[in-house]
Amino acid sequence: MQTSFGTGQANRESTDLAFTDPLTGLGNHRRFFDKVDRLISDRADDPAPFTVGILDLDGFKPINDLFGHKAGDDILIQVAMRLRASMDGHSTVCRIGADEFAFLYPLVFSEDAAAERSRMLIEILSAPYDVGERTARLSASVGCSLFYSGDETTEILINKAETALYHAKRSGRGRVVVYTREMEEAAKRVTRIEQALRRAVSAGEVEPHFQPIVDLNTRRTIGFETLARWTDRDLGSVPPTVFIPIAEERGIIGPLSQLVLRKATEAARSWPKDLFLSFNLSPSQLVDQNTGLHILAILDRTGFDPRRLEIEITETGLMNDPASAAQIVEDLRRVGIRVSLDDFGTGQSSLGRLREFHFDKLKIDRAFVSSILDDRPSEHIIRAILAMCEGLGMDVVAEGIEQEAQADRLVQFGCAGGQGYLFGKPVDAAATLGYLRDSFRGALRAKAI
Repeated sequence: MQTSFGTGQANRESTDLAFTDPLTGLGNHRRFFDKVDRLISDRADDPAPFTVGILDLDGFKPINDLFGHKAGDDILIQVAMRLRASMDGHSTVCRIGADEFAFLYPLVFSEDAAAERSRMLIEILSAPYDVGERTARLSASVGCSLFYSGDETTEILINKAETALYHAKRSGRGRVVVYTREMEEAAKRVTRIEQALRRAVSAGEVEPHFQPIVDLNTRRTIGFETLARWTDRDLGSVPPTVFIPIAEERGIIGPLSQLVLRKATEAARSWPKDLFLSFNLSPSQLVDQNTGLHILAILDRTGFDPRRLEIEITETGLMNDPASAAQIVEDLRRVGIRVSLDDFGTGQSSLGRLREFHFDKLKIDRAFVSSILDDRPSEHIIRAILAMCEGLGMDVVAEGIEQEAQADRLVQFGCAGGQGYLFGKPVDAAATLGYLRDSFRGALRAKAI
């Protein structure tokens, strides 16, 4: 027969397990929410400030992939030990996600103090970690929020800390951001744009615009790059630098991309058959094995020849999941679609990517082109890229050409393709048709002369 004492102890042990992270021994997300709930309740009559923070390990996944999950677990245990040791008697740290930890500082009352304590945590975590006979290094990003009012709930505080963490991650590794009212307004604007964009994609209101790509020697147009443009009835014209990242982050990029590709291929069917259409794939599409199927289905539906399509991908997109990206690239090339590496020279390990992937074309980033006339390093880099592509049998297009002198210098270096405002800004399908008619008439007049 079990005594009441034994039953009570079993219940306590069961409760402890439910509130404990089994790997690190720290409290879990339930423990953390409970702690913050209790502190808010304790301060209901006198809402003195306190600090809530969320810490996310930077670059943990690559370390996990490199050293294995056992080593990854060992590192997480070491991280937990360091964080626990850094807490004073009043403070709490819990593990609330795979590589995410939350801390509660009841006696940290100001934004400056919260940032200072957070930087201390990042410093503590930056020391090397033992992984068998090797060592690994990590950085961390932190987002904090402060409790000021009895109206704030635990969920509100943690949401604010997560918003601050998002800003910290976007600004680089090893950063601390404390939540501000400006962030709240920015977050609301992002949500408004997201909701409007979802409606626009559903209603087919995002349009393709086309920018010419030319043969630099003859200035003849050889193709067009497709660029998404969106004007909302309430928000007005929303720049792609604003809505594309939101589409990426909020999971809208797939439907958006398919809409724009369908409209672009429908428009390009009436172009001369020797012109190609270039289209950008986002990083998230390179981890979705359905991407190739979606593209082929659109081409089949619109009757556009796959051999006239070029897909542009960035090195950043390749790095998220190289195996998935390689499979998608291979699937596309198998049906005659050409694949270009965009923004070359701005990512990491570019030469290694050229060896691992089969690209048909490389696009030199505008950052090098813009400084080609007055920066010797840029000139040498462009020369080296062109020599390398010639050896690899790859076509080259230089982006961002805005001056005749830049185009002349690129021709002098042996660059065959160019793109930029010098040759034309992105315009809609109707204006592109007009551009092609004018080009055709100009070619006829030149022949007659």
